[in-house]
Amino acid sequence: MSASSGIAGSLAAGRDDRPIAHWLGGIVFRPLQILVSAPDLWFLAALLAMLFRPPDLHFYDLDRIAFGLLVMGVLLRALVLRQSLRVYGRLTLPLLGLLLLALASLAAQSYQAESWSMFAAKWVVPFALYHLAGLAFEDEVALRRFEIFSLLVLAYLTIIAILFLINARSLIFPAFIADPNIGIHADRARGPFLQAVANGVTLNLLGLLALDGYRRRRLRGFAALLLVSALPLAVLATKTRAVWLSFALSVLAVLFFSSSSRMRRACLCLVVAGALGLLGTLTFDDLDRSLQSRLQERSPVAFRFAMYRAGWEMLLEKPLLGWGAEQMQSQLERRISDFHDDEFFFHNTYLEIGVEYGALGLALYACVIAGLFRLGRLPRGATASREGVFLDRGFRPLWPLLVGVYLLNGCFVVLNYQFVNGLVFTLAGILEAQNRRVKGGVPCGS
Repeated sequence: MSASSGIAGSLAAGRDDRPIAHWLGGIVFRPLQILVSAPDLWFLAALLAMLFRPPDLHFYDLDRIAFGLLVMGVLLRALVLRQSLRVYGRLTLPLLGLLLLALASLAAQSYQAESWSMFAAKWVVPFALYHLAGLAFEDEVALRRFEIFSLLVLAYLTIIAILFLINARSLIFPAFIADPNIGIHADRARGPFLQAVANGVTLNLLGLLALDGYRRRRLRGFAALLLVSALPLAVLATKTRAVWLSFALSVLAVLFFSSSSRMRRACLCLVVAGALGLLGTLTFDDLDRSLQSRLQERSPVAFRFAMYRAGWEMLLEKPLLGWGAEQMQSQLERRISDFHDDEFFFHNTYLEIGVEYGALGLALYACVIAGLFRLGRLPRGATASREGVFLDRGFRPLWPLLVGVYLLNGCFVVLNYQFVNGLVFTLAGILEAQNRRVKGGVPCGS
């Protein structure tokens, strides 16, 4: 009697243990399942965290956590689905070379958290997102989510810029964007980047993506009307001549050279809306004086020329391997006597690469630039693509223009903003993956 009772008790205990084990297993494996099931959503979450984390400030590390989860999720999914991890592309070697050069330069100086953050924003993030994007955005649903995310970010940055323009800063969220004690360009529409050029180039790039959405009839009606009327004002609110120049050139390029009549009409409306918006702002004395002072301001130009001159001299002195990050600052302090600042920046991506890494760094970056342009060309014999999906065949002629906007602004600012780099190299990674697939007979965009 007692034996049978003991057996029954053991069986009952065994039955009771199963739900507990199942519950514990759910606690352990459920987060991994969520992480693996939707890599595109984790990718977008990582980009969103990067949007609100300027690389040169001591902010929260949410972007680093999101980036780590993204890498882990995409790699785990690839292992579970037995996807090929051989994601070598035309940008792999030059990006890897630049990453190693930057790492060697960084290791030679004393530890500074800000320097490592810059290193991640300039080299680690582009390298990683370029290789992960093709794995995360494989199908039309994922690409559609990326497009929606891009439009939402464009709408947000546009609203923030217009709030800057009309001096309604109490409505700006998050509040640190309008805080004059952090970052630079507190008088301009600088967005969460805390730097007006970075905000402007992002508006320009996302605006071109929105124009492509209008071509594919994904964006139309009232939303398209709001874009046409608000985007030029947002760009104007950056009060940055480089941004104005790149935006004007990109709109005119689409207006005169695009094969899409819808895109040409949209750009013509952008020109009209921009002209009307400019005339409208000039009727307000405060805005008129602010814009005129930006056009007439000469001190930043003089400072930049002094930096360019000093940088060119340094490049000629050590043309092969450059000065390294630690020596670069001390040399600039010695050579720049007319201006006094805590730190000196070249305000030019290519000059900084040349001075820091020499001709080797410039050669590697030239390979990256050439590779970016070539990504827009479909391989020979590629099968017909599905028209109307994000980054379809009709997008390919627009890609060199996006790269051109990115590179032109690199002449006036060091491209160390991880969201800007992440956006460009994510698109590059998706195009690279599409090019690989079309070689195997899979239509582009499917």
